[in-house]
Amino acid sequence: MVLAPLLAGPVAACSGGGTGSQPAGVAPPHAIDAGRLVHTSAAPNTDPGKPFTVTTAAGGALTDVTLSGPDGRQVAGALDADGHGWHSTGPLAPGTHYTARIAATDGHGGRGETTADFSTRQADRLLTAVLGPDLGRQVYGVGEPLTVQLSEAVTDPAARRVVEQSLAVSSQPAVLGAWYWVDGKNLHFRPQEYWPAGAKVKLSWNAQGRSIDGQLYGGDPGSLAFTVGDRVEAIVDAASDQLTFKRNGQVVNTIPVTTGKPGFSTRNGIKVVLGQERQVQMSSETIGIAKGSNEAYDLKVEWATRVTWSGEYVHAAPWSVGSQGVENVSHGCTGMSTDNAKWFYEQTRVGDIVQVVNSKGHDMELFGNGFGDWNLSWSDWLKGSALGKPVNTDTPATAVAAATLRPQV
Repeated sequence: MVLAPLLAGPVAACSGGGTGSQPAGVAPPHAIDAGRLVHTSAAPNTDPGKPFTVTTAAGGALTDVTLSGPDGRQVAGALDADGHGWHSTGPLAPGTHYTARIAATDGHGGRGETTADFSTRQADRLLTAVLGPDLGRQVYGVGEPLTVQLSEAVTDPAARRVVEQSLAVSSQPAVLGAWYWVDGKNLHFRPQEYWPAGAKVKLSWNAQGRSIDGQLYGGDPGSLAFTVGDRVEAIVDAASDQLTFKRNGQVVNTIPVTTGKPGFSTRNGIKVVLGQERQVQMSSETIGIAKGSNEAYDLKVEWATRVTWSGEYVHAAPWSVGSQGVENVSHGCTGMSTDNAKWFYEQTRVGDIVQVVNSKGHDMELFGNGFGDWNLSWSDWLKGSALGKPVNTDTPATAVAAATLRPQV
């Protein structure tokens, strides 16, 4: 730490009693060595997790304090009520050099300025974040959640709140949404209802230099943006073996289908389209059916729309056309004719909704096998947030902006 005095030049009184003249009976201010008057917390390898402080000796008062990083950006701060102390309120970044510029008076007509230079110590660990969805495309369906994968697990409730406060979600039109901690490293964000059709969505992570937990600090920032397409919902009724296709609330098509037969019943619940494959090889061995058994299969399948990572698709099944609309004969997928599967494939996109009802299968997994996020009630979803409250995407929570504080004395 270096304290260097910036001595104010002498103030000369003008003759003639003009507006710039010194009032009668008042001595002009004189320059002082402010470095002797001011004390700071600056030290080698300053702890970035603690505020930088400035105080004056007895009788002194601060008139101006600014704290700046190497890029000139200033750190927010607050003046003590008595004017004798100042402390930073904005975060200090680890491994960063700062300069404080301080002006003070001694209470006896003396004024002066000084500077203090210091560097914060390097962070032991940096927390980075991978944001999703992967922007391999620019338009997603109304069911697409936002995802964050952290570089290491965060378990402390207070640290989780810092993470959520460092994530900003905005959309036009605005919605009410919330974060949900899937586990220590993964968070999902969804609105209370599906995204509005045509919405513009942006997600950003900005915890750079912010203390997360102990010696864990925020790493590099990042952001992504995408547009939401039409509201597309496919409702598969496993009892009637019909798929009802809706676009923006209007029924567009009804397609005869077959779903999972007894022992292989299709999962109930809301699923989100994960991807689409023009042609995919499906083998029964991938779902635990031994090769050579009565249930074994190894097929090249066309127009496949994936809804779980474990291999559940909506796809062409020309071999079961006679059963479609009549009975359930698949191993868990939703099968339809080739023409219908092609039409469905071309009408849907990643993020669209596929909901299965009246199946005898188990419920869709909430996490880990795709996006089952929408199967949680809104009240239960809010319980997964460290902040415990929804976020209005019109005014997203963001890190406090750095600003200059110039105390008026």
